[in-house]
Amino acid sequence: MPLADKIRPETLSDVVGQPHLIGENKPLLKIINSGKIPNMIFYGPSGVGKTTIARIIANSANMRLHKLNGTSASTSDIKEIVGEINTFLGNNGILLYLDEIQYLNKKQQQSLLEYIEDGSITLIASTTENPYFYIYNAILSRCTVFEFKPVEPSELEKAVRRGFAEMTRENGVNYEVSDEVVNYICHGVGGDVRKCLNTVELCAISAVDGRVDLELAKELTQRSNMRYDRDGDQHYDLLSALQKSIRGSDENAALHYAARLIDAGDIISLSRRLLVIASEDIGLAYPQAIPIVKACVDSAMQLGLPEARIPLGDAVILLATSPKSNSGYNAINEALADVKNGAVGDFPRHLQNKHCDGEDAEVRGQNYLYPHDFPNHYVKQQYLPDNLKDRVYYHFGDNKLERAAEEYWKKIKTER
Repeated sequence: MPLADKIRPETLSDVVGQPHLIGENKPLLKIINSGKIPNMIFYGPSGVGKTTIARIIANSANMRLHKLNGTSASTSDIKEIVGEINTFLGNNGILLYLDEIQYLNKKQQQSLLEYIEDGSITLIASTTENPYFYIYNAILSRCTVFEFKPVEPSELEKAVRRGFAEMTRENGVNYEVSDEVVNYICHGVGGDVRKCLNTVELCAISAVDGRVDLELAKELTQRSNMRYDRDGDQHYDLLSALQKSIRGSDENAALHYAARLIDAGDIISLSRRLLVIASEDIGLAYPQAIPIVKACVDSAMQLGLPEARIPLGDAVILLATSPKSNSGYNAINEALADVKNGAVGDFPRHLQNKHCDGEDAEVRGQNYLYPHDFPNHYVKQQYLPDNLKDRVYYHFGDNKLERAAEEYWKKIKTER
């Protein structure tokens, strides 16, 4: 039996992490203590206590626990559990812990609805994916969602020391483990308690004369800080964090998130997002950023990893430290909103591509004024359709370049 299963907590007080759920006066703790267990969905990464807490809930409620995994469960498995309803086995109620529920198809999920609604089965489902995207609304609307988070290193320390204590008891070896080793393990497993304890077990097995040094810990610690799935929530959260850090002009945070994408080998997503940021968040405050970032991206694609990190890092720093403006972004969005809402009109006569007039023309002649024939290459005339002639989409941003452009055109346009 793996170490993580040997020392699996039997009470909530032994569970590490999730203080926002099971800390004093927190919602999940109150629900468990009430003895009235609702249907719930546990959402979060693996190895953070979802299954452990489900087991504790079942035991505290004196309910019969069934565990199914969505990757392998069949409709017949569900029917077998349903068959225990109103039998001696299910006398105190049935709690179904359904791991990775997002892998059940719609029909399988719907087969549970009747029994969830009448209380014959209490469902605790878990998923590593956002339930609002991956679980059918019929199930979701009948459940309370609790989000589990990666366990902080300070909390993981309890699990590490408990794990070495168990290995000492089992093997009769007094393991020599420094605080530095414990700290390294706690920071190297990405908040995953199971991986943390697996590392402890491997270190104990591999230790010479009970000595677990830092070199051994580094060799055996499972590299899992990068919880990254290109099709999962972490992918989009990472890109979002990158863009918001650049928008917030925090170059250090931006470099951190960029490094995580680079470390995962996903330079395509990083490059595409940097191109978007250059236009959306820096825009007209520093328009040169757009071709510079494009050059950095092109260089990265030609170089490939590991050298691609260099131009991409330059691009991240450039964008984060550049002045910011979303005036162009807002302007095109407002113009598109008018178009989509049907606020369009006929072209002004002098803008149309006509060189002759029909007999029925009320106004003859193109009457277009060629701006280059006038001082400063400007002449006042109407360009928008009549019904939109006073519409203003673009508002100059509060930065050096746009303010200079505003002053330039204000002077020219008021001279005439």
